[in-house]
Amino acid sequence: MTADTTRTPVPQAPPEPPPIAKPRTGGRTWTGRLRGVLAMSGFDVLFRIAAWTLVVLVAATLLSHLTGLGGAPDATVGRRLTPPGEDGLLGTDNLGRSLLPRLLQGIGTTLLLSSAAVLLAALISTALGIVAGYRGGRTAEVITRLGDVLYSFPTIVLAVLVSAVLNPGQPAALTSIVLVTVPLMTRMIATAARTVARRDFVTAARISGVRATTIMRRHILPNVSGTIAVQGTYALSVGILVEGGLGFLGYGVQLPDASLGLLIQEGSLYMVNAPWLIVAPGVVLVAAIVSINLIGDSMRDRWEPREARALK
Repeated sequence: MTADTTRTPVPQAPPEPPPIAKPRTGGRTWTGRLRGVLAMSGFDVLFRIAAWTLVVLVAATLLSHLTGLGGAPDATVGRRLTPPGEDGLLGTDNLGRSLLPRLLQGIGTTLLLSSAAVLLAALISTALGIVAGYRGGRTAEVITRLGDVLYSFPTIVLAVLVSAVLNPGQPAALTSIVLVTVPLMTRMIATAARTVARRDFVTAARISGVRATTIMRRHILPNVSGTIAVQGTYALSVGILVEGGLGFLGYGVQLPDASLGLLIQEGSLYMVNAPWLIVAPGVVLVAAIVSINLIGDSMRDRWEPREARALK
């Protein structure tokens, strides 16, 4: 009997697929960073530029106050109305003072004053808007009509009127910014709060006997926080613009302090002989307003769609 010499073939494992090449991210090299920047949309690039602009302005202001960067704002350093580079990095003003430390002082005053005013306006608008949106009826009608009365005045006219009544200065400028920004913020927050108040979870809380203050604090406030932040950035840009207008007209910050509006007003008197006095504070004012508006647009695009999905 012949033995069967046929062997059953042993199955072999399939060959391993070649490793998938990972996309090159560039690491930390400058070429990788450049490719990352080019891959971003135009709006993302503008947002990053705006954010870094504000960071630089705030950092330079803090350094000037902590380390005396550029010298004392009121110190005479050279001749009157010298161009940039001779007696100072940005030149000198009509009294021979270096423009750089006065510009840094003006940036700090404008940003701090506007931020404090907008923070106070946000607190007032949030309280009024949530109450109006939740209560509705006559309460909302009264709050809305009071806001319409203030909103009917042109912004700069209302600011000048308030500053004239309270006497020009920082308290008057702060009050003017608050009264100018509260009406629009209140209306937008009330609209968002009204939408939230109609949702099922708010209705269920009402039926369960939860207090109105608790509903407004726990259910409505968190859902309108994005609207508050977005409107706050827009209000900040308006506040900076109002402060600049008041300073230019002589109703805002007064000497010996400095603000961007006051520096523009001083520089406008020497536009022919020393145009650099108005260029530097004007550029900083425009850059700050545009940067804040771009940040507000980015926050609106990122947060408001998410809130809309949460409310459905």
